[in-house]
Amino acid sequence: MMHTILLPAGWAKPKGYANGIAAEGRSVFVAGQIGWNRQNRFECDDLVGQVRQTLLNVVEVLGEAGAGPEHIVSMTWYLTDRKDYLAHLDGIGKVYRDVIGRHFPTMAAVQVVALMEDQAKVEIQATAVVPHPR
Repeated sequence: MMHTILLPAGWAKPKGYANGIAAEGRSVFVAGQIGWNRQNRFECDDLVGQVRQTLLNVVEVLGEAGAGPEHIVSMTWYLTDRKDYLAHLDGIGKVYRDVIGRHFPTMAAVQVVALMEDQAKVEIQATAVVPHPR
């Protein structure tokens, strides 16, 4: 894999994300995904369940490019309720590890007033870099 985690000297190691990643290869961009299924239907209303489905959607789109979770270099999470997110960090961490594994790319998480789909509680956009064959 051609990814290098960037951690400046003297910086505390971040928990659950990387401060920076240098990568070489083919870029794959995943549009914002939300917690609905393939038929654009929500199967749950809780944040943790929607995070799981959203991450599964990200991974499925990556698969179309021959990429996997290990190739993700950046994620941006848009959440409608910061307090709900903070209250469910353990559950979110568990579903993240179940779907993505122990791979922690650069990340940003922001609270937004609303998402385009009223029922959506989270939207995740991702960028991956697949190493060129050697």
